[in-house]
Amino acid sequence: AVSWFRKAAEQGNAQAQSSLGVCYDTGDGVERDLVQAVSWSRKAAEQGNAQAQSNLGVCYDTGNGVERDILQAVSWSRKAAEQGNAQAQSNLGVCYDTGNGVEKDPVQAVSWYRKSAEQGNAGAQYNLGVCYDNGNGVEKDPVQEVSWYRKAAEQGHAVAQYCLGNCYDNGNGVEKDPVQAVSWYRKAAEQGDAAAQFNLGVSYATGDGVEKDPVQAVSWYRKAAEQGVAAAQCSLGVRYDNGNGVEKDPVQAVSWYRKAAEQGDAAAQFNLGVSYATGDGVEKDPVQAVSLFRKAAEQGHPDAKRCLDEFE
Repeated sequence: AVSWFRKAAEQGNAQAQSSLGVCYDTGDGVERDLVQAVSWSRKAAEQGNAQAQSNLGVCYDTGNGVERDILQAVSWSRKAAEQGNAQAQSNLGVCYDTGNGVEKDPVQAVSWYRKSAEQGNAGAQYNLGVCYDNGNGVEKDPVQEVSWYRKAAEQGHAVAQYCLGNCYDNGNGVEKDPVQAVSWYRKAAEQGDAAAQFNLGVSYATGDGVEKDPVQAVSWYRKAAEQGVAAAQCSLGVRYDNGNGVEKDPVQAVSWYRKAAEQGDAAAQFNLGVSYATGDGVEKDPVQAVSLFRKAAEQGHPDAKRCLDEFE
């Protein structure tokens, strides 16, 4: 395919130039070469090829094969977006949403997200759902929020699946349904979404929407914890502390509490303080205990305030 693309591209065929640029970008049938990718994309883009304009915009945004230039990224994305390219419309929406290369304008962001979302772009559908959730550029509307999350989720967008699960969990814009919540959390969690992994762990821990299963709870907490979710790290520490769903191991408990505490998790700070106070899983250290109780208390942890009073 590359040889045919090249022949046509060298004769000035814009579609072939665009396709050849993609081949160089992905290393499909040719050695990956980002500079060549940009070169062929530019030729096609200058002939008005919308896909190439979109791709060139992404290259300028990421600095792949060309010096990063946000203004150029916006310029090429706009050209493609105005021709109806869904990905470029979504990307332009993000620029207006974040003020990246253009003055921040939530209403414009929503406008471009909507154009893209209506063409079926999952990222734009998710972002439009977020706008309806936050009332950013559009009036807050939980029912619309759920509607757009669902469209993206059904296309396999992991974060949208998590958000849809959350809506079912809390009865936000949809009737509360723990079973549906678990179903969507699971889809997102299996794609590696850390927040969904944690929430799925909570569901197994509480038996909400799924049969209670301490071992499964630990398994999902661990996945989220290894991705750095502080609440999951703390929850995993508690499981090691109590031997619930995993063999009791105070040293492991302390290790996970510490990771979460260092991220500012108040419950973990308190639990780690208790470990230092009792010498369970770590050498007893009242000074460290007080320091951690104070950190947790400053965040409003009620038990930490009580322990701090007792120590002082």
